[in-house]
Amino acid sequence: MKALSAKTVLWSLWATAVIGLSVWLSWPLIFEEQQDIFLAGAATHGHHQIELACNACHTSPFGGKEVLQSACIACHGAELKAVSDSHPTKKFTDPRNADRIERLDARYCIACHAEHQLERTRPMGVTLPEDFCFECHEDVGRERPSHAGIGFETCASAGCHNFHDNLALYEDFLLKHSSDPWLLETQRILERPSQREDLAERVEPDAPDSVVADEAPTADWQHSAHAAAGVNCSDCHGSEQQWQPKPLQSVCAGCHERQFEGFTAGKHGMRLAQGLSPMVVDQARIAMKPEAGHRELTCNSCHSAHAYDRQVAAVDSCQSCHDSEHSRNYAQSAHAGLETPVTCATCHMPRQESPDGGFHVQHNQSDNLRPNEKMIRSVCLDCHGLGFAIDALADQALIDRNFTGRPALHVESIDMAVDRAKAAPTLDNSYQ
Repeated sequence: MKALSAKTVLWSLWATAVIGLSVWLSWPLIFEEQQDIFLAGAATHGHHQIELACNACHTSPFGGKEVLQSACIACHGAELKAVSDSHPTKKFTDPRNADRIERLDARYCIACHAEHQLERTRPMGVTLPEDFCFECHEDVGRERPSHAGIGFETCASAGCHNFHDNLALYEDFLLKHSSDPWLLETQRILERPSQREDLAERVEPDAPDSVVADEAPTADWQHSAHAAAGVNCSDCHGSEQQWQPKPLQSVCAGCHERQFEGFTAGKHGMRLAQGLSPMVVDQARIAMKPEAGHRELTCNSCHSAHAYDRQVAAVDSCQSCHDSEHSRNYAQSAHAGLETPVTCATCHMPRQESPDGGFHVQHNQSDNLRPNEKMIRSVCLDCHGLGFAIDALADQALIDRNFTGRPALHVESIDMAVDRAKAAPTLDNSYQ
């Protein structure tokens, strides 16, 4: 056999090196837990759950900021529309604002929210300096005497303004509720989450005999709302011939579409919406209980597989994972001590009116925390006056105590609105 030429040996070594390098680079693309080596930088607290689903934002290798803008609107457009976005894109496409675009091109979300720059990212994912309002509102001190001398870094942090959602802070709304007491005499009747259903006749399960032999799940199901509604074992697990011990999330979504959409829009379930594995508690960037770190977050994380006790889902499920000071102080709070307790779900997953009538629970637990003033209209004003609610949500120490006590801070937004109305009582009432 003839000896291989030096050229052939070199080509063989080169080909082996190329194949080896290709495999080494491709390996992380196959296994999710190693894909982070391709990240340009750590993602924000709002997006880190889906930072490995690059195509969620980078939908095309071409197009630059236009592609990113479309991705932002695809996820957040409906939310911005619902809150009557205070700074919509059309405001910055107006030719009269051309000079302002040169200073701050707010036609694009990434002008204020640059991803993968965690070291300079502030609350709400903002990556601009705190005084960015100055770029367009430098004359506000002369236009409104009440604002003279107020630093521009306080606009969004003093409980007065939000860039997008100001529904609870518009002057007409402030005036309408300016005389509210801290606790309203007529409070919304809070519905106590149902416990086990008391059915006159027990529904017989249609599961295989080997499954029914375990009496505990069967008893839980027989006392559940599912059994009361005629939802039997096979409706979730399939027929005996194709029995699924652990039904997929799509089974839940088949009947609870609106709830599932909300769940996958929030931090608990947003990974599922991008085709990633479910979030595990250890992936959170806020305080969580170490013993819960391995748990996957699915529908059954809060709603046990057969009992579906809403009282458990409204408090106990949350407490089993969350370990912030706010969470730990709930049991001793005034909210928990009421005859009909205000639960975690009461505030973070409030009931909303459905388009087809009736109500449904908003399962996106992040929805009214972006920013937290969104809770004012949907939750706080059911029991409290506007002034108290604004002050309470601006007082981080009070939030940490789970609202035990009264606010130590006072936001002057209502005071300013009242003073201005006395001087020029012609405000529009379109946001009442």
